[in-house]
Amino acid sequence: MNASNDQVYPWQAQLWNTLTGRFPQLGHGLLFYGKKGCGKYAFAQHFLSWVLCLNKQSQGACGECSSCLWLKSDTHPNYVHITTDADNKKQNAKIKIEKIRELLPFVQQTVDGWRVIVIEPAEALNIASANALLKTLEEPGERVVIILLAEHYLKLPATIRSRLQHFALDRIAPEQAQLYLNEHLPTASSQQIQLLMNLSNQMPLQAMSLAEKDWLNRRAEFVQDWKKLVMQKSMPMQFATKWNKELNFHDFIEMFEYLLADVVAFKLEQAIKNTDLELNTLAEQYNLEVLFSIYESLQQSKRNVEQNVQTNLIIDQLSIQLMNVS
Repeated sequence: MNASNDQVYPWQAQLWNTLTGRFPQLGHGLLFYGKKGCGKYAFAQHFLSWVLCLNKQSQGACGECSSCLWLKSDTHPNYVHITTDADNKKQNAKIKIEKIRELLPFVQQTVDGWRVIVIEPAEALNIASANALLKTLEEPGERVVIILLAEHYLKLPATIRSRLQHFALDRIAPEQAQLYLNEHLPTASSQQIQLLMNLSNQMPLQAMSLAEKDWLNRRAEFVQDWKKLVMQKSMPMQFATKWNKELNFHDFIEMFEYLLADVVAFKLEQAIKNTDLELNTLAEQYNLEVLFSIYESLQQSKRNVEQNVQTNLIIDQLSIQLMNVS
């Protein structure tokens, strides 16, 4: 996690001015939250490097003082970053209580300058580690800033939420997001940009990352194959073998989740995100109960991959399920 000397994203400018303008009269507990792709991690990084900087500029850290250099080399004595264990990056990994307990000496020591702690994702705190954090939030030392990052802040215990100041980073005007994408994806058509906005919940950085995905251009072909599979009720293994080769497992599942969600939305007469695809023929082939059971299996298979179940077997199973032979 390196200190960057870049500008904050355009939709963060107002919040940046608010925080830097009120500093150091800010509370010591801050919660930055927002949907995936709003840039909260980058914002927190930019802000913490500014807090620690010995030669603060209005737009960010100087990038040259000893503090900035320590951050760049990941050796800053006054900065602690807490996340789930590297070997424990599973979907529902938790932040263990030991990690929070180790903070106590750090926040209670007296040192020169500011100290910063970043905890992310904050939803990964379990009950024990959240309770341990409460003590730190209630009695931090002097000049300590504790920043929590979350996608879904309501998943945090109310006791923790009530001791933090909340700042939403995903309040992005559609025009602002569109402007950013036009600038950074100059060759994309307005339809492509609209599609990326749909798929990314209007979050520009998520849209940028989706724009690079292989599967984006394979969706129509996949939908054709899916229609054949369910209407002809044959050759599930051929379907599975093909898509096992065409996309890596993670990309396949990401694409399929978007499409499945849209088929469900279509059944429920709600807006779909893949507006460039014709999905009503597929929607007619399934009832909602079947679609929800496919969704359930999909979530289970994501957990199975973490238990080292072979991904090609998962796609084989899914293909048979998609045939919908009752």
